[in-house]
Amino acid sequence: MEDPAALKEEGNTLFKAGDMQGAVCCYTKALKLTDSHADKAVLYRNRSACYLKLEEYSKAEADASKALDTDQGDVKARFRRAQAFQKLGRFDQAFLDAQRCAQLEPKNKAFQDLLRQLGAQIQQKVSAQLNSTDARVQQMFSLLLDPSTKECDRQKAAQNLVVLSREEAGAEQIFRNDGVKLIQKLLQSKLEDVVLSALRTLVGLCTGHQSRTMAIVNELGMEQLCVVMGSGASSVSLAACHLLQVMFEALTEGMKREIRGKDEAILPEPSKELRSMLRHLLEMMPASNVSGPGRDSAINLLVKQVPRKSLKNPDNSLTLWVVDQGLKKILEVAGTVPEISEGPPLTDNSHMSCSVLLSKLYDDLKSDKERENFNKLCEEYVHRPGLDGKLRAIQTVSVLLQGPSDVGNRTLEMSGMMDAVISLCASEDVTHQQVAVEALIHAAGKAKRASFITANGVSLLKDLYKKSENDRIRVRALVGLCKLGSAGGTDFSMKQFAEGSTLKLAKQCRKWLCNETLPPTSRRWSVEGLAYLTFDADVKEDLVEDKNALLAMFDLAKSEDKTVLFAVGSTLVNCTNSYDVEKPDPQMVELAKYAKQHVPEEHPKDAPSYVEKRLVKLLEAGVVSALVCMVKQESPALTEACRECIARVFLALVERQEDRGTVVAQGGGKALIPLASDNTDAGKIKAAQALAKITITSNPEIAFPGERIYEVVRPLTSLLRLECTLLQNFEALMALTNLAGINDRLRQKIIKEKAVPKIEGYMFEEHDLVRASATECMCNLVLNTEVQKLYLATGNDRLKLLVLYSGEDDGRLRKAAAGTLAMLTAEHPELCARIPGTVRKTTHWLEIVQALLLSEIPDLRHRGVVIVQNMIQAEKSLAEKLIESEALEILSVLAKGGDGMPDAVSKIAQNCLDKFQIYTLSVCTENLR
Repeated sequence: MEDPAALKEEGNTLFKAGDMQGAVCCYTKALKLTDSHADKAVLYRNRSACYLKLEEYSKAEADASKALDTDQGDVKARFRRAQAFQKLGRFDQAFLDAQRCAQLEPKNKAFQDLLRQLGAQIQQKVSAQLNSTDARVQQMFSLLLDPSTKECDRQKAAQNLVVLSREEAGAEQIFRNDGVKLIQKLLQSKLEDVVLSALRTLVGLCTGHQSRTMAIVNELGMEQLCVVMGSGASSVSLAACHLLQVMFEALTEGMKREIRGKDEAILPEPSKELRSMLRHLLEMMPASNVSGPGRDSAINLLVKQVPRKSLKNPDNSLTLWVVDQGLKKILEVAGTVPEISEGPPLTDNSHMSCSVLLSKLYDDLKSDKERENFNKLCEEYVHRPGLDGKLRAIQTVSVLLQGPSDVGNRTLEMSGMMDAVISLCASEDVTHQQVAVEALIHAAGKAKRASFITANGVSLLKDLYKKSENDRIRVRALVGLCKLGSAGGTDFSMKQFAEGSTLKLAKQCRKWLCNETLPPTSRRWSVEGLAYLTFDADVKEDLVEDKNALLAMFDLAKSEDKTVLFAVGSTLVNCTNSYDVEKPDPQMVELAKYAKQHVPEEHPKDAPSYVEKRLVKLLEAGVVSALVCMVKQESPALTEACRECIARVFLALVERQEDRGTVVAQGGGKALIPLASDNTDAGKIKAAQALAKITITSNPEIAFPGERIYEVVRPLTSLLRLECTLLQNFEALMALTNLAGINDRLRQKIIKEKAVPKIEGYMFEEHDLVRASATECMCNLVLNTEVQKLYLATGNDRLKLLVLYSGEDDGRLRKAAAGTLAMLTAEHPELCARIPGTVRKTTHWLEIVQALLLSEIPDLRHRGVVIVQNMIQAEKSLAEKLIESEALEILSVLAKGGDGMPDAVSKIAQNCLDKFQIYTLSVCTENLR
């Protein structure tokens, strides 16, 4: 039989007779023969019933789902899918389907019976899971509490407890079975693995759960958690830091969340616990029994939790509380000189972390009164008697100069402070010299102070560099000279030192950088020196030619010493010329020369050809992997300014199209995504532009695999602003065009980011390339039904714009507009009838369509014939207008093919002619009647 209806009836007969295999065969044949969606839905539903009888439940579920795709109200198909889900053990999905069936037919007894069965099965499954979890938790507890348990078994039990805590059922069972008391005992273990497991279990219990977190904070006590975080083991300290971070997030999110249920309504306000946690962190600052890594973790937590996330939030009470309660404790750490026995133990990163924390606190202050109080507290602290007091004061000023520099400069200007720095540089004590020289380096930040130090301190620094026998002092003195020597920045005409001096200084810096016998701190200072000296193009050229120096610098960037990050970033920004340079107006330059004013000059080796060669050298040396490691660093030292430097370098590295594949292959695409969201305003734009360049020329699905591709949309959309340059707008539109052509989920993401109105705005841009790229992007977006609805809505000129753009001179714009028009008219024939009314002249739309058909560009001809075909099929009156025009003759020529005419164009043109012929015959027949 070849009749689908007959096959369906035969299948029904076989089903009633109990021949399920025969019925399946008939329904399958009928499905292949019919084109009716409604008939297919019935056949799928019937075949699903057969598969249920044959106990092939996966096939039964699939067929029922296909039937529901056509008609969501098909109760029989939904009931059969519910039965299939039940047999497959997917009770939750079965319950939803059965519930929907009961809503549609409340009196159907079969539906009610199935609902009751599923309810009991779901309850039984949950109970079984809980009992299983409870048993596993009790087993782990027994092993951990039993003194006779072997150490290896105890460690395994602790690790299993971590796994259980990551499931909600397991976390609840651990909590309800006095698991916190057990964990408290585990925290006192001398075995590092057991302590880590205990901390990670607590992370599972606290994540996203406010009430449990508050109970755990009160039961364990912050004092014990701070003791664990302050322990000597860095891995334990980091794990405790992570736990406290999770606790902070759970409590702060609980404060923001709306109260929806009675259980949440009775929870007390968590602000008391938050203040308690912060107070304990502040008390860790000066404590001598806290390890260096533990103190760094405490500082890191304060950096993340105290300052406002957004300055739009008016409440900075937490910052004010920390300033009043703990600023002097933070300054105690800032003023600690590690070489002096008194004072808390520090790491190489402690001072930098303090600088970041102080800067964050100062930036979070809102009024002059608040800032004046901050300054006053700092001045009181640095006003110390005695030699040790002066050393601590100068060390504190150094930290302040690296953080809130305004406060640092003000404290440095206190009476006698600068004189003390200069005099200690001449001390015979190495520690005194080191502290003073570092302060001198940080003080040379402003031009007026740099000139003062150049006049008063250069000779002193030179003496220290030449005569000191200690490399720690020599390298710091060298950095001081480097900083003073680069006071003119990139201005080639302003040099502090004689010709060739900066090259000699840079050579010595590279020498120290490559000397692995020196401690990392001394090598880090040599990078600081290069960060200043690389303003000079000669120094840049020498550095990129020295591959050993580059590799040594990249190794430092990947090391545990986070304080080097900004120096490496600054050096790379200078080498790639990725800093912002404003080109002066030529007329203003002439006026400045006439008035004998200073005119900045660019070094000849900063020309684009030199910069391009330097970029190639850096890529060959492995700069991308170093940058990727820098982005991954979890440290306060990775400041927004440092992130901006990294974003600038990435943008320079992807400038050449042939280098983008290398950047992506080494992880650059992945690293750019966080840089586009967590950065300075300028840094976000630079990172987003680099992402755009990669997305334009690389396959986005390879450059940003998996879910990462969806994270790229927001940065690209952020470039569609008037504040951005036209080039940035253009590249963002091009990148979004590529993404919009991949799948509908990406198109939905672009719509969700509210990019469509912006893209439409750029369709009116005067610049040809921007206007064309916006129209191309819209061409891909109209594949989405939501965008199509915009064109279907009455009272707008969107369709008119496409028709007019299809007749423009710009070939790229015409292709995009005609392509959009072709897709819209194919999907929605009712739009065809609106085309004649989109332009004032009644025949202008015909001229545009004819111009497309006559175009020498094959793509435009193709779009033209598709539009004509859509119009002919949509409405008879449109077909008549086209028959009466020259379009008929043009289509006749196109249908003949030849002369390189694409087959697709000829075929569509012939279809149009065939349709014309049908219309003509029908008209003749009507006339004869």
